[in-house]
Amino acid sequence: MGRYNKQQCVNVRRHRSVDARKAITPASMTDYLALHARLAQVGQEHLLKFWPDITADERADLVRDIEELNLDEIKLYFDRATVSLNENGIKLDDRLQPIPEGKVISIARTSPERLSAYRSEGLRHISNGHVAVLLMAGGQGTRLGFDQPKGMYDVGLQSHKTLFRIQAERILKLQELAEEMHSKRGNIMWYIMTSEHTVQPTYDYFVANNFFGLEPNNVLLFEQGSLPCFEYDGRIILDEKHRVARAPDGNGGIYRAMLRQGVLEDMQQRGILYLHAHSVDNILIKVADPVFIGFCAQEKADCAAKVVEKSHPNEAVGVVAIVDGKYQVVEYSEISAKTAEMRNSDGRLTFSAGNICNHFFTADFLQRIGKTYERELKLHVAKKKIPFVDNAGKRLTPEKPNGIKIEKFVFDVFEFAQKFVAMEVPRDEEFSALKNADAAGKDCPSTARADLHRLHKKYIESAGGIVHGDVCEISPFISYAGENLASLVEGKSFTSPVYLRHSRDPLHGHL
Repeated sequence: MGRYNKQQCVNVRRHRSVDARKAITPASMTDYLALHARLAQVGQEHLLKFWPDITADERADLVRDIEELNLDEIKLYFDRATVSLNENGIKLDDRLQPIPEGKVISIARTSPERLSAYRSEGLRHISNGHVAVLLMAGGQGTRLGFDQPKGMYDVGLQSHKTLFRIQAERILKLQELAEEMHSKRGNIMWYIMTSEHTVQPTYDYFVANNFFGLEPNNVLLFEQGSLPCFEYDGRIILDEKHRVARAPDGNGGIYRAMLRQGVLEDMQQRGILYLHAHSVDNILIKVADPVFIGFCAQEKADCAAKVVEKSHPNEAVGVVAIVDGKYQVVEYSEISAKTAEMRNSDGRLTFSAGNICNHFFTADFLQRIGKTYERELKLHVAKKKIPFVDNAGKRLTPEKPNGIKIEKFVFDVFEFAQKFVAMEVPRDEEFSALKNADAAGKDCPSTARADLHRLHKKYIESAGGIVHGDVCEISPFISYAGENLASLVEGKSFTSPVYLRHSRDPLHGHL
C-alpha cells in the first residue's frame, strides 16, 4: 500500500524477530552478560531469570522483546505513570474553564449559508488532494463477540456493509462531490492505524474487497505500538518465560507510530495539509467532513475537535475544556457533581462539550507532535489483572489487579496547539458508537443500526419524501450526508424496509 509493500507493512515484527535470532545463539554467553548488565542498570535483570530453561528460539524471542523496549525510557515511563496514578481522582474544578464562545461553533446555531461556505472550502481542499483521513482501527471486536478487527463488523444493515466498507464508500463519494463542485479530481489519502493483531487480517480484507474501489496506493496501513506492563514496584512483568507482557499504547500511540513508520514522511511527500482523525466504531462518522475541514482551514486552526452536547450533567463522557489555560479532555470523574451541573444563562450546561474522538489536525501540527511533543504526552494508567509467570515458571492469571497498563490518548495533544477550535455537532447526525454486544442495550449493534436508520429516514423526509416505518438505508454512493436526494425521493412514499441502492452496490437488500 502506498510505497509500503505487504512485507514492509505487515511483517515488521517478523523481520525484527529474524534479526534478533541472528543476534544471539545459545552459546552466546558474552551477549547474555552484556544484556544482563544493560537490564541491571534499569532494575529489569529479572527478565532473564528463566534463560537457562528456554530454547534457542525462545531466547531469540526474549531478546527481541527486550530490544524493542527503550530501556532508557523505561524508568521515566514508570515514574511518570506512577505520578499519573496518584493523581487519579483529583478534582479539577478550581482550575477549569469552558471553551470560550469564540472558539466553538455549533452546527445547529449556524446559518446554512455559512455552513455551505465551509463545505465548499473543504471540498476545494479535497479536490486539490490536500486532505487525508487518519483512522484509528487497532481494536478487535471482542466485546461484540467478534474475533476480527472491529472495522470488519457487519452491524446488520440491509446492505450488510461493514464499518470499513461504509467509510470507504463515503470517501469515494466525497471525492466525486469535490470534483463536481471544483472541476478537479483529488484523492483523499487513507491512513489506517492497526495493531499487531489486526494488521494482517485488515490488509487481507482490503485486498479481498479490491480496496472497496479506492486506489490501493492511497490506502496505507501502519501498526500501533505497545508498552510493557509493570508490577507496582516498577518491574516489567513476564507474560511467559520468554515473552515480556505488553499492551497496546492506546490511540495516542498514533503519533509515535506515524513518525517511526514513515507516515509523516509520506504525508509530506504527498502534499497533505489537513487530516481528519477518528475511531473506526462510529457508524455515523462523516469521514473527511468538508464542513469541518473548511471551518478549521478558515479559522487557521492547527488542531480541533468535534463535540456533542452532553445529554445530562452526569453523562459518563469526557468534556473538552481549559485546564490551567490549556485545552484538554477532562474525564467525568475529574469534575465534581456541582461543577458538572453548572448552567449558563440560556440553561445549557456550562461544561457541555462531550468528546467523541473526532479531530482535525494540520500536517504541520502532526510533524511538530511526532518530532517534539510526543514524548511529553500524558500517560494514563489503569490497575489491571495481568497474567504473569511465577517463580516456578508457571503462567498464572491473578484474581485481583497485580500491575499497571499504560496508555496514551489521542486528544492529549490539544495542549500543544497554537490555535484550537471546536465544532459542536448534532449527536443524532454524527455520533453512534459501537462498543458493546446487544445485551448491554447501549452503544451496541442494535443502537448503531437504529441510529443510522433514523438519520437516513430524516434525510429522505428533508428531501420531500415520506417513509412509513423505521428501517431505512441510503447507499453512500447515492448521498454522502443527505445531499442530492430530492430528484429521487421528492413527492414519493416509501414503505419500510427502505434501501436506496446504487448500481455500484452489491446486490443485497431492497430497492
